[in-house]
Amino acid sequence: MSGDLLVRGGPATDAARLPVPGRLDVWLLRRPRLDSAAEQLELTELSDAERRRTASFVRPTDGITYASAHVALRRLLGAYLGRAPRDVPFVREPCPGCAKPHGRPAVAHPGPPLHFSLAHSHGMAAIAVSTTVIGIDVERLPRDETVEVCAPALHPGEREELAGLAGEAKREAFGRMWTRKEAYLKALGTGLSRDPGQDYLGSDAHRRPAGWTLLDLPAGPRHNAAVAVLGTEAPRVGVRWLPPEALFAGGTVDLDAVDPGVAATTTQGPDRGA
Repeated sequence: MSGDLLVRGGPATDAARLPVPGRLDVWLLRRPRLDSAAEQLELTELSDAERRRTASFVRPTDGITYASAHVALRRLLGAYLGRAPRDVPFVREPCPGCAKPHGRPAVAHPGPPLHFSLAHSHGMAAIAVSTTVIGIDVERLPRDETVEVCAPALHPGEREELAGLAGEAKREAFGRMWTRKEAYLKALGTGLSRDPGQDYLGSDAHRRPAGWTLLDLPAGPRHNAAVAVLGTEAPRVGVRWLPPEALFAGGTVDLDAVDPGVAATTTQGPDRGA
């Protein structure tokens, strides 16, 4: 999530419904069709800064992807917090490098913590919500040129893994490790200001950063997705697709929706608490 984040107060619309500890909710969405998005996306729920950012993109498709992701984020967090989407109180956490308020995006919530992470890339967005620190990333499947340009910046162990691969296998391995890496750096709150070669996020889970769980997520045939979760115990993960109409005027999000098409979804025990 980028841009200026505004803090806005507002009355609750319903009781908060936070995920229970140990639960990770992941929401995926595809960019709506351009001919419907321009008229039906509920842009009035965005902040002034978010609307300016939407209008700043050179390609209309990128602007619609950005706007869709942020409308979805506000509607989802509003449902979790019991607030109107425009009244979700965004703040910035302290930067881990300089302690200034430009670290991870967060919400000001007086009760139990609610953490979220947002990513979008080439027509797809992913949103993760949990009661623990998380970072999510989604990336379009890489081309050979992308692998060639970015591979030298990787951890030596990651470069070694790629050196033994070629063609599609190399592109797939690079795409997965780079997506894990960006998810992890977002969870840290540093993003790519931290040297991407400093941390190993390759295929050997035992060599990855201590104290974190990295999970690859299903994201359709054209994207990779991954999430980093603080802690060593893997959470129960629910992955759901958000329908485009949930972003339109009059639309709503259903926190209890189950998408039977996502095989990775796990729902052991009660999924939600007050």
